[in-house]
Amino acid sequence: MPLRVIRAGYGSPERPDAFPDPDALDARAGLPAAVELLEGRRVAVLTGAGMSTRSGIPDYRGPDARPRNPMTYQEFMGSVGNRRHYWARNQYGWRFVDAAEPNAAHTAIARMESAGVVQGVITQNIDRLHEKAGTVEVVDLHGTYAWVLCTACGSRFPREQVSRYLDELNPGSYDGMAAGTDIEYAPDADATVEETEGFRVWDCPVCQGVLKPDVVFLGENAPAEKVALSRRIVERADVLLVAGSSLTVNSGRRFVRQAARVGKPVVIVNHGTTGADALATVKVDAPVDEFLTDLGLLLGA
Repeated sequence: MPLRVIRAGYGSPERPDAFPDPDALDARAGLPAAVELLEGRRVAVLTGAGMSTRSGIPDYRGPDARPRNPMTYQEFMGSVGNRRHYWARNQYGWRFVDAAEPNAAHTAIARMESAGVVQGVITQNIDRLHEKAGTVEVVDLHGTYAWVLCTACGSRFPREQVSRYLDELNPGSYDGMAAGTDIEYAPDADATVEETEGFRVWDCPVCQGVLKPDVVFLGENAPAEKVALSRRIVERADVLLVAGSSLTVNSGRRFVRQAARVGKPVVIVNHGTTGADALATVKVDAPVDEFLTDLGLLLGA
C-alpha cells in the first residue's frame, strides 16, 4: 500500500520531534482522511501517554515534557537503596495516577467500542483510564499501577494494600512535606520526593521476595502473553488507529509494523512526529481528545 502521509504546509522540520509535525495533516484535513480508512472497518487501537495528558498525567516526550531518567529494572532489583528510593516516591505517585479521571479521548474510544467500531485497545499506559471510561477489550501492555507483583513467587497484591503496609512501616515519613502542588509526577507513577533515606520497604509476605509494581520498567520486556493478546487484536482488525503515542520504543512500534507488513492501513494521531511515521497511511497532528471525539461522531459512535 503506498504511503499517504500528507504534508500540511508547516515547513521543513528543524528537529526530529518537531511540534507541530511538518509532515502531517492537521485536524481539519485529517478527519475525512481518517474516516475514509476507518468507516465500515474493524478498528484496533494502540494508545500512549498522549491520551492522558488532558487527565492531568504528564507525558514522556510531548512539547512540555520534562527530561526524565526513570529507574531501570536492573537498578531496582540490584539495590535495596534503590528500592527504598523508588517506593518512597511511588507512595505519592500511585495515588496521583489513581485519582485521575478519563478525559474525552478515553470516552470517545469507549463509545466507539460500544458502537462496534473499535474491536480492541492496546494501551502502553498504566493508568487504567480506558477501563474507567468503560472500554471492555483492553490489554494493559505495560501493566497497571493498581497491582504489586512478587518477583520471586509471582504473588500479586493490590497496590492499596501495599500502600497501607508501607505507611505502617514508615510512620511520619511525609510529615511536613508539601502537598501535591509542589511535587512533580510522571506517567509511570513516579514522583519527585527527594528525602527517601531510611524508608523501609515491604517484602513479599508469602516468600520474602522482592516486591515491585506490576508494571514494565525500563530495561524490562512486556509480558509475552500480553504481547500475544495485542498481536491478536491487530490480526483480527482491518485497520490500526494509533492515538497519543510517540512510538519511540519497539514495545508499541511492533504493532504498527505488524499491520503494515500485511497491508493494513495505519492511522496515527499524535502531537509531533513519531517513530513510525514512515509506516503511516495517514498521519494527523492534532490534540487526541478533540480529534477522537469528532472522529467518533463521524463514525456514528
